Amino acid sequence: MSDTPDASPQPTPRVSIRPPGAADAHAFVAAVARSRELHHPWVAPWPTPEAFTGWLERIAARNPHQRMAGFLVLADDEIAGYVNASEIVRGAFDNAYLGYAAFAPWAGRGVMRRGLARVVDTCFAPQGAGGLALHRVEANIQPGNEPSKRLARSVGFRLEGLSLRYLRIDGAWRDHERYALTAEEWARPTDQPAGQPASSSGGIRKSSSG
Repeated sequence: MSDTPDASPQPTPRVSIRPPGAADAHAFVAAVARSRELHHPWVAPWPTPEAFTGWLERIAARNPHQRMAGFLVLADDEIAGYVNASEIVRGAFDNAYLGYAAFAPWAGRGVMRRGLARVVDTCFAPQGAGGLALHRVEANIQPGNEPSKRLARSVGFRLEGLSLRYLRIDGAWRDHERYALTAEEWARPTDQPAGQPASSSGGIRKSSSG
């Protein structure tokens, strides 16, 4: 067998999103374990079945008032990442804060870009179409986390400003850059009819960054 790596392009995976469930605990925790080097020091996803169950319980507790929503990003039905829409505020704000992470070996392959686009589409879609009917979504990212910033920009988020000492992470208060996107700025994924929930596979929003 040759030691020369195969230069042929990797097949494009089928990407979809769906809510997490109890049956996902083992696969999710395994994905976190193999991605520790990828995530540190930026994010620390739920590393144990108990912590994962706690995430599900928080989602369920806030669901009656639509205050939180969680999504798994799947690549060919394997967990490739997650997106969390938290602290949803209704009324005059209609906003959610998004947190996300990719898992190895899918990071850097465009899977999270497509998955995050679908989550954003769900955030802006009408409730009658399975969406959250939000007006604005925000992602707060540490300045040194270049992959996360590139991902946010790739689906249309724009930089609004810098929040000093915004979150306490790894024992210190960390500055965060504030990225946001509003419904007026959003374009529907190109392969998806209007009114269709964003949980089906394939397609990304129209973006100059591809």
